[in-house]
Amino acid sequence: MAITAQQIQELRQKTGAGIMDCKKALAECEGDIEQAVVLLRKEGMARADARVGRTTSEGVISSYIHAGGKIGVIVELNCETDFVARTDEFQQLAYNIAMHIAAENPRYVSPEDVPAEVVEKEQEVYRAVAEKEGKPEKVLDRIVEGRLKKFYSEICLLQQAYVRDDEKTVEDVIKEARAHLGENIGVNRFVRMQVGEEVER
Repeated sequence: MAITAQQIQELRQKTGAGIMDCKKALAECEGDIEQAVVLLRKEGMARADARVGRTTSEGVISSYIHAGGKIGVIVELNCETDFVARTDEFQQLAYNIAMHIAAENPRYVSPEDVPAEVVEKEQEVYRAVAEKEGKPEKVLDRIVEGRLKKFYSEICLLQQAYVRDDEKTVEDVIKEARAHLGENIGVNRFVRMQVGEEVER
């Protein structure tokens, strides 16, 4: 069956996938665009993790203002190409992440961004508490690790339960976007401001 340029263009708009990938998917699905979308998403999820190391020099700065101007967020969401940065899906994702930050007030993007001294202090506290609770020495490391993981899920954006669907983390949502849009996507930085809060100097 002959695949038309119009079908390829329509599939590209729906998925953000490359021309050759769209053509191949349409051929495999005998021109059925909806089936081709599903196929590309499945393949995209399988390749999403492979994209993580790729350079993300494009993207958008998105903002969100909440509570009658009392809370404001600016977030930089990056991708690989200007083509993806201009898509409605990418821009909506950036806005939704800014809204999430306003609601959940993370302090860091990922666990790797948490200063070593903060991690060490938390580990000391968790170990001391576990010892006070009478936990056996052999399980202390596991307990500390578990509590540290919970700590990250509270203060790190990517580990937080996504405010629009708490069955997923923010990282899960970004992975889905990588699969769907076919590019590496990541949060570079964010700033959250709230009227009346103390500013660290």
